[in-house]
Amino acid sequence: MSDQASCARAGSILTIDLDAVRANYRLLRERGQAGTAQAACAAVLKADAYGLGMGQVAQALVREGCRSFFVAHLDEGIRLRRLVPEDCTIHVMHGAMPGAARDCLAHDLVPVLNDPGQLAEWRALARDLGRALPAALQVDTGMSRMGMAPPDLDRLRQDPDWLKGIDLRLVMSHLACADEPAHPLNEHQRQRFEEVRALFPGVPASLANSSGVFLGGAWHFDLLRPGCALYGINPQPGHANPLAQAVSLAARVVQLRTVAAGDIVGYGARYVAPGERRIATIAIGYADGWLRALTGRSQAFVDGMAVPFAGTVSMDSITLDVTGIAESRIAPGQAVDLLCPQQTVDDVAAQAGTIGYEVLTRLGPRFHRRYVGG
Repeated sequence: MSDQASCARAGSILTIDLDAVRANYRLLRERGQAGTAQAACAAVLKADAYGLGMGQVAQALVREGCRSFFVAHLDEGIRLRRLVPEDCTIHVMHGAMPGAARDCLAHDLVPVLNDPGQLAEWRALARDLGRALPAALQVDTGMSRMGMAPPDLDRLRQDPDWLKGIDLRLVMSHLACADEPAHPLNEHQRQRFEEVRALFPGVPASLANSSGVFLGGAWHFDLLRPGCALYGINPQPGHANPLAQAVSLAARVVQLRTVAAGDIVGYGARYVAPGERRIATIAIGYADGWLRALTGRSQAFVDGMAVPFAGTVSMDSITLDVTGIAESRIAPGQAVDLLCPQQTVDDVAAQAGTIGYEVLTRLGPRFHRRYVGG
């Protein structure tokens, strides 16, 4: 009853389809099993599962058979540890911040060691405890962001005991241009990763992110690490999206009014009515993550019919030109669609000049969240 009341009060409703998330995971896992490498499939749940809710998404993926997860921050890993079975492996991609190694161990998390300092602290903790500690090692193969830089790796390898105390579970790197299949850096990084992998015989290897899964089996190695693809973002821009849309978003009408030719709508007087227009104000704005950059570029849908934004996206509201829509089809309290079959996350991202990742991860806490399936 309380959930129904919350939904009735809400200005906007975000629906997350957990069956779609599970279907996307199955598709990605099957791609990893199609070649000779027989790669397993993990799931990246950083940023609250890309804004969709770590708890609900994690539990749906566990039911689908996923047992390997990646988060960015240590606190994300601590939260996730409480949500998944003990046999699940949780990797913390940023590793542990200085002084936090014991917290990582206390919560049964596997740090991804990105630089010599993290390696030294993890080794020191292993020495203090008198036992080897599990870790993943990330190497930079051309992105110059996270991971051991080639000179650091070369220097470390000169010490025969550089991995003493480390139970190395995974060697990984990250692709910079996987969403551009023809980019030469993809092959350069793959070749560089092959060279690095050879230094660690018998240790599982991971290179493919969401888009990397679709580069082909040569990039799969032992473990796939999809993130955005789980949530329906197209991993192959410019091609048909093979994944199911996992989110829909609707906002309710707060007010309807008629304006005359020359009337101004919204901040900054950016919209001047070219004639008599019917204006609907809906309960969503940039405080909810609906980017201000969508001003004059985006639209909503009433029963599948597009209605353009009219005026600047405000903190809590957006105004729409609903001229010509029958009064029976739009009234205060009724919902209009912002994410729907006619307008996907990737569509909205293109309108805003950004990427689907940003659209999803900006989705704010004021929505009533409705989970279906799972």
